[in-house]
Amino acid sequence: MTITPEEATRFASTFDRLVRTLGTAILGKPDTIRLVTTAMLAGGHVLLEDAPGTGKTMLARSLAAAISVKHSRIQFTPDLLPSDVTGVTIYEQSKGRFEFHPGPVFSNILLADEINRASPKTQSALLEVMEESRVTIDGTAYDVGSPFLVIATQNPIEQAGTYRLPEAQLDRFLLKTTMGYPDIASTMDILGGSAIRDRSENIEHVMSGDDVLAMGRIASTVDAAPTVLEYIARLAEATRDAPETRVGVSVRGAIAMVRAARVWAASQGRHYLVPDDVKDLIGPLWAHRLVLEPEAEFTGTTPQAVLGRALSEVPAPRERASSPIGA
Repeated sequence: MTITPEEATRFASTFDRLVRTLGTAILGKPDTIRLVTTAMLAGGHVLLEDAPGTGKTMLARSLAAAISVKHSRIQFTPDLLPSDVTGVTIYEQSKGRFEFHPGPVFSNILLADEINRASPKTQSALLEVMEESRVTIDGTAYDVGSPFLVIATQNPIEQAGTYRLPEAQLDRFLLKTTMGYPDIASTMDILGGSAIRDRSENIEHVMSGDDVLAMGRIASTVDAAPTVLEYIARLAEATRDAPETRVGVSVRGAIAMVRAARVWAASQGRHYLVPDDVKDLIGPLWAHRLVLEPEAEFTGTTPQAVLGRALSEVPAPRERASSPIGA
């Protein structure tokens, strides 16, 4: 059943309230907040690549406070073990049996700080939990809870002792974005309130974890017309056919676009997708999924340039044809 215009209006109102609330702690970054909120409601995960001190940890804490859910933080280091992330089974001598001790991944919002500092083995420990919201220890599967959002960070200015994330793991992030430094006005506000060590402590409670899941279900019923779905498919195909790319956008990436675009449309009070939803999200959702040919990288080609040419070459549908099944 497709979302009604009235439901879309209520969705947009709640979405905007959450963005405004987070904006009281993360000053001057409404676009980043909207993207992270979209990822959460779409059931995806976020990769933030930014310099230290730009508010990445504050964003995760503020989001957890606004929806009253459990959050945790892992500082990734080269000596971090997979069991430090997922948990471990320990023999309890007093009880005469093995018991599972859950790791920090068992939370609703997980901040994986400087994820590229951990070894590939430890990075891979996040693969199953990001895809399936569960971990398997000694043959037993444990659900981590729902909703579940991973906000992973990378530091782009200090690469010594880091391990590049494999393409398989990058593809599991719904979107990649950046916080960036605030403008002068926002910086002055931050400096004026420097006595407040943790702005997330004053965050207003907006919704519960169940509300997040309910909004996600509502957004999943936004009407996706066949013409818009074809537009997404042709754009993905264009990235694969581009001579500069070794690996283009996967089917998983195309599905991620549909999921995120539905949330994006509902956040604007619409009960249907339009091509502009795809254009708004194509950079954050697809740029990190492209693997360029070495020659293209050497000549200065960027994933954003490949996506820009795909948008110029693939014609966007001009009219919205209603889908009879809601796609």
